[in-house]
Amino acid sequence: MYVITADQVGSRREADRVPEVLTLLAGLRPARANPFERTAGDEIQGVTTDPADVLAVVGSLVRAERWRVGIGIGPVDLPLPDSPRAGRGPAFIAARTAVREAHPSPGQLAVRMGTTPELDSSSREVRERHTRYAESALLLYARLLRARTAEGWQVTDLLAAGVSQKEAATRLGISASAVSQRVRRSGWFEQAGAEALVCHHLSVADGRTDP
Repeated sequence: MYVITADQVGSRREADRVPEVLTLLAGLRPARANPFERTAGDEIQGVTTDPADVLAVVGSLVRAERWRVGIGIGPVDLPLPDSPRAGRGPAFIAARTAVREAHPSPGQLAVRMGTTPELDSSSREVRERHTRYAESALLLYARLLRARTAEGWQVTDLLAAGVSQKEAATRLGISASAVSQRVRRSGWFEQAGAEALVCHHLSVADGRTDP
């Protein structure tokens, strides 16, 4: 299971952005086990069973800017309560640790694995290693997204919706070569590889995929 905790950076100096980002996250993916909600002050939290949800949430928070993200991996107490605020278990504790340890990180993101005493030492070592790999891959993924320009987002949003480059050129009123240049500069092709890498490491870290 994956618990995602995020808090707003600089919330004491800025307007409350929690309602805005909760609306953004509400429409992401139907597989999420618990919807995101405000847990305390400027903090939000949600729970999911799907690595792709983690990727979608992190991407949305990076694009929204001014959010610090902590991801906890591991078991949770079942059944899950309706509200993530009432959730318990190692993944919740790990998420709390992760968001705290994301504070000094330039990437404002951390991934931690929850305590799982039932694992043998070999399995634990594998999962801990892939937890570190997942964090590294997510930090690189976040950096790629932060470097994307507004023009790059115009094109990649269309491509993500299934629009061809030719049609994107028509919709944006620019040449096909201009679209091609934007695609290359945006890191669109690198993004696909990064997403696959993140999902793989998150899956292994949670014991879902053979390493």
